[in-house]
Amino acid sequence: MATREIYKTAFDEDVQTETESNQCPECDGQVTTNAIETICEDCGLVIDEQRIDHGPEWRPHDQDQRKRMGAPLTAARHDRGLSTEIGRRKDANGNELSGQKRQRLARMRREQSRGRFHSKAERNLAHGLGEVRRIVSTLEFTESVRDQACHLFRSAQNEDLLRGRSIEAMAAASVYGICRCNGLSRTLEDIADAARVEQSRVRSAYKTLNRELGLPAQPVRPGEFIPRLASELDVSDSIRQRARRLAEEAESTDATTGVRPSGFAAACLYKAGRDEGRWLTQTEVAEAANVTTPTIRSHQDTLAELVPEASDSERSVCTGCGADV
Repeated sequence: MATREIYKTAFDEDVQTETESNQCPECDGQVTTNAIETICEDCGLVIDEQRIDHGPEWRPHDQDQRKRMGAPLTAARHDRGLSTEIGRRKDANGNELSGQKRQRLARMRREQSRGRFHSKAERNLAHGLGEVRRIVSTLEFTESVRDQACHLFRSAQNEDLLRGRSIEAMAAASVYGICRCNGLSRTLEDIADAARVEQSRVRSAYKTLNRELGLPAQPVRPGEFIPRLASELDVSDSIRQRARRLAEEAESTDATTGVRPSGFAAACLYKAGRDEGRWLTQTEVAEAANVTTPTIRSHQDTLAELVPEASDSERSVCTGCGADV
């Protein structure tokens, strides 16, 4: 069917039919239509609203900013999402294509892929952003984190920080840098496990990003790891809350300076479990935090000095849920 015929039969919404009248159905008053709604001038009845505007999206004085609305631009693509995709076996209506047309589309797809990148830098940018999207998808981060990591990778390329460094390592370092800036409880080991390069290269790339771009990364606190470790260990809310209080008390005394946050958080959960009657093993919490059992014992001694073990007479327990008050 020709495009002209399709418009005549399906998309001709602006044509006024002969059955439409210009009288109000309530008071038989005069009806006027503007760009937004159709109203009665006498009684104010709104007959129709949110009409489809087929005019241009720009205003008359926006001479330099004329552009059509479409899909939102995204920072996760090297071309901001304005690329072209050529189908393979079916057309837009779902019909199978003939062999001759498939061959023709294959040649067009090949030429389109050859002309997709205008420079080697653009090709590297596409590869790096694809690696960022893959890591973010593996670790199940949000789209906001993905876009921020892509912006950081673009900034690194604009500052010529990719020269002599691995693109995969810089992509993983961008994801880790955004995690540090947003206070997400992800360690460098977590990011390196999802990356395709060694952990030492990711650490080196992150140091370069932090030094050259001045990332507003905040120190990671042990309390930020409590929710994730508590979920992995499947402990009760009372143990989770008590572990958080232990971590906050330790942070207030600067006892967590220089320690590994995930290991100290695991020690808080271990001590909170003992106080609440849930005997977690040191091996269990150490594996959840990816640390060793001597690390748990060392931090447990620190916690025992800061917060003596609470006896039942000193604790205020809710009689309903059993949680500390």
